Amino acid sequence: MNSTGSRNLWRRFTGAPRMSVCLCVLAVAGILGSAPTEAADDPIPRPPQLERDVQFWIRVYSQIDTNAGFLHDQSNLAVVYETLHFAPDSPPSERQRQVEQARERYAAALRRIASSGGDEALSADDQRIRDLWGSEATPARLRAAVDDIRFQLGQSDRFRSGLIRAGAWQTHIAETLANLGLPAELAVLPHVESSFNPSAYSKVGAAGLWQFMRSTGRRYMRIDGAVDDRLDPFRSTEAAAQLLAYNYRVLGTWPLALTAYNHGTAGVRRAKETLGTDDIVRIVRSYNSRTFGFASRNFYVSFLAALDIDRNPEKYFGPLQKESEAHFQEIEVPAYVSLSSLQHALKAEPTELRALNPALLPAVWSGAQRVPKGYHLRLPADGSHLNSQLLAQRLTPGEMFTGQRVPPRYRVQRGDTLAALAERYGVSIDSLAELNHLRTSAHLSAGRVLTVPETTAITLASANSASSVASLTPPPSTVPVAPAAALAKPVSPALVVPPGTAKPPEPTTAPAVASATSSSALPRSAAAGSAAREPAAVAAAAAALAPPAPGGAVSPEVAVRESAEDAAAMEELVVASTRPRAGSALQPLSAAQAEAVGPALGPAADTEQSADPIDYSVAQDGTIHVAAEETLGHYADWLGVTSARLRELNHLKFRSPVLIGQRVKLDFSRVTPEVFETLRHEYHRELQAAYFAAHRIVGTEIRIARSGDSVWTLSQHRPQLPLWLLQQYNPDLDLTTLRAGTQIVMPRVEEVGSGG
Repeated sequence: MNSTGSRNLWRRFTGAPRMSVCLCVLAVAGILGSAPTEAADDPIPRPPQLERDVQFWIRVYSQIDTNAGFLHDQSNLAVVYETLHFAPDSPPSERQRQVEQARERYAAALRRIASSGGDEALSADDQRIRDLWGSEATPARLRAAVDDIRFQLGQSDRFRSGLIRAGAWQTHIAETLANLGLPAELAVLPHVESSFNPSAYSKVGAAGLWQFMRSTGRRYMRIDGAVDDRLDPFRSTEAAAQLLAYNYRVLGTWPLALTAYNHGTAGVRRAKETLGTDDIVRIVRSYNSRTFGFASRNFYVSFLAALDIDRNPEKYFGPLQKESEAHFQEIEVPAYVSLSSLQHALKAEPTELRALNPALLPAVWSGAQRVPKGYHLRLPADGSHLNSQLLAQRLTPGEMFTGQRVPPRYRVQRGDTLAALAERYGVSIDSLAELNHLRTSAHLSAGRVLTVPETTAITLASANSASSVASLTPPPSTVPVAPAAALAKPVSPALVVPPGTAKPPEPTTAPAVASATSSSALPRSAAAGSAAREPAAVAAAAAALAPPAPGGAVSPEVAVRESAEDAAAMEELVVASTRPRAGSALQPLSAAQAEAVGPALGPAADTEQSADPIDYSVAQDGTIHVAAEETLGHYADWLGVTSARLRELNHLKFRSPVLIGQRVKLDFSRVTPEVFETLRHEYHRELQAAYFAAHRIVGTEIRIARSGDSVWTLSQHRPQLPLWLLQQYNPDLDLTTLRAGTQIVMPRVEEVGSGG
């Protein structure tokens, strides 16, 4: 392993200063194939009970391309009824007709075989179908199989392309995993997620090589109006390693940690607790949940299939010439600087810069946003040895700024379309969509705020009312900085508190035990408790507590108002709420449809990717476990009842706090448990989104509790560490009663700029 690359990577994770790097081409086949010794002898087990599933996905990935597919049983993957082949230029409608005809034919055959009872002679084809089921071919099982016929498109052409692309990042991925002590086998995960396509976007908003959702990605990366590190294969690799290490820490095994990458940490933790086991075979075979569908059950076995092919690609695809690794150097940008100024100072070609810096968003390339201070700009490895100080000397004081530009914004009115706005602005639909990270076919919701081209902003302002334009004035942060010599002392960015969020007051006394609300919690008023909550949660609560529908039933639909300051985050919520139920996910019929659904080679995820391990659901007996940052007042607001009613129900004295982990009984006389769960999820989603708009996790450390330690003293040890994040990293630890000698995982965080 390259010692310079390893040293620089270690600095990146430990927070030490990072030097410019030039990655060298290494042969990593041996690295990727070796197993770590510290975690277990076999950290990535391949249980024989799952072998039939692994073999199914090996066939999907290596035997048939996107002009063919398997008609199979979705529960027993050993049962493949037929391989369907399509003409390369056949339209989706023709492919759909072919699939449906085959599905009806096999459904009729299953009914016919089940009705025969084994007494009648079967045709040769019916006998073949019955033999596929072996000892499972009981009449009841065959009848049930009628509804389990599924189509799976082949992926061999996409997998082969991924094997070639993977060469560009294999060394960095191997180094990242090795420096964190993670199994080398995890390096093949991008095969399943994106086919090693760093610019891949999914239908639900996941992006990049490792397919991070925006909310999860912001835990570990910079994602704002200027930079989206999800699109950077190097930064996103480091973030994925942290997420996988976190999942393993919470769940205890790599099969579960990998499944959680797809299904969410809380969902896999719930499965583990429900069945009382961490056996991946029992979980994928026996766990029943509305959201634990085909994708979740097959994510680990599809990973094992990808691992098998990646270890011996020539066996499946013959000789391959992988892409060579890029050579570059990195230089830290000393201030907020426009890209044009950087290009001039560095004498760099725009095409080279764009290829080496995929995380810089269109707003930066168009000049609407500056390259942020501290961003590690990649440059060609031309033998020069530039650094931040030399760059600052090449820039004039008027080219360096202390803050980001805030581009003009337009608030969408009812009836607006992307095409109509593009015409009014005098720009193409493609450019307006790209500027706002939208598809050209995206539907615009009234109230959403769009970034507009600055050159036409003044014209638009004169043609529209003040209510339509969110902001056309430059922010105070566009003041040039002092000369280069004054740049040595960094300025720590302030915590960004989104509008509608009350800044938490400083606590006056240190609590003796861990109550559910810490000093970082959002405060609530004594009367209603909703004044300090974020706008979306307030709107959701208002919708949930509206007068009952005719007949006395409360509508389960919750109207969530879009936050103008973070439209992209709200888009994730809308997409997640409209995701198909488990078992009803789209089954693409062509390469184009597969790309439209998402870059994943396997089926689309059943649930939204989430690193939050806390279970916010309501138990069957109407109780919940109290989570950090929650009070009885929150529950009363979401339920539409009084706090006094909840105290009476739980035999709590006046002013007695609820504690983290405490079981509390709730009153669902006014809202359903589903509405309550939605409001609770949204509260925590917005709480975490506000925090990760200004902070990111850069690593962890272990702290040993001392005599007299409490969750309060721990939070003071890390002033920027909210209680809910401490709970997420220690979900099975009782934070109310810390004993001396207890190990506590402390996430290390750093502040990041909001990027305007």
